[in-house]
Amino acid sequence: MWLAALVCFFCHLGITAGGGGDSSEEITTTTVDYGLNITASTESVIQPYFDNATKRDYTAAVGQPAYLHCRVKNLGDRAVSWIRKRDLHILTVGVHTYSSDARFAALHTDNSDEWTLRVAPAQPRDSGAYECQVSTEPKISLSFRLTVVVSKAEILSGPELFVRAGSDINLTCIARHAPDPPSFIYWYRGSNVVNYAQRGGISVETEQRTRTSRLLIARASPRDSGNYTCAPSSSDSASVVVHVVSGERPAAMQSNSNRIAPLPPLILISIRTNQCKTFFTTVMCYILLMFQEISLYNLMKRIKPLWNNFCIRRFVTR
Repeated sequence: MWLAALVCFFCHLGITAGGGGDSSEEITTTTVDYGLNITASTESVIQPYFDNATKRDYTAAVGQPAYLHCRVKNLGDRAVSWIRKRDLHILTVGVHTYSSDARFAALHTDNSDEWTLRVAPAQPRDSGAYECQVSTEPKISLSFRLTVVVSKAEILSGPELFVRAGSDINLTCIARHAPDPPSFIYWYRGSNVVNYAQRGGISVETEQRTRTSRLLIARASPRDSGNYTCAPSSSDSASVVVHVVSGERPAAMQSNSNRIAPLPPLILISIRTNQCKTFFTTVMCYILLMFQEISLYNLMKRIKPLWNNFCIRRFVTR
């Protein structure tokens, strides 16, 4: 009311001063416009809106909790709901859950503008689109996408490793498809955690940024042989069987070395058979070794049955 009284006072003052009706009309118009601007801006400010800086694509590992965060400004007395878009199922309204699946829950802290949908534990079937919805008129919504992946550990040496006694066992483990760096990576020998106090020369180096862990056992002996397992906190484990052997390297070690046997011994073996066909086969096998990178050990495993059959047939014909 004081604003209206003040306007009337200035209008009266303008008329008394002999400024004419034009000045009074200009002042009145300006005052009314100013009041309308205040009303319009006030109505626009109180409308809820989403924080567009919110992350909208999330990745979670199978068996781990997944969180979708929705931030709504100036919510007022409106309600926030989470909808699963593939079937339009209402999962939560406010902090209440409307799903028979107990893995879904709404998290919210008083006086906070963040409304979080939790899925724990996440399963591959939970992958898909979700919608954060505000009960305005008309309703406003924001879409989110959740991808649930299977995170697995991998030991780079493969499922089996042969090591000469006195050399080092060096194992590298990587947590593949892990959405977040693992909080820890444990190494087991058999069913027991690798014991650093049991013997010296054992060290583990873990890089959380690259999700990598390296186990080093110096000066290995046959008693260090066994099944070694890498177990990240949020990934499936991986294992390798380590054989520590003394003396010459066995054939299995040679197969991993990708070395090619020299040609002369193969030719000599062929000549002893006095079979031109066998000599030709031997030369072709050597070519395969060179250009197909087939290890000698694996090649001999394939040829041995054929060679045995050849010898048996030759013996029978005699």
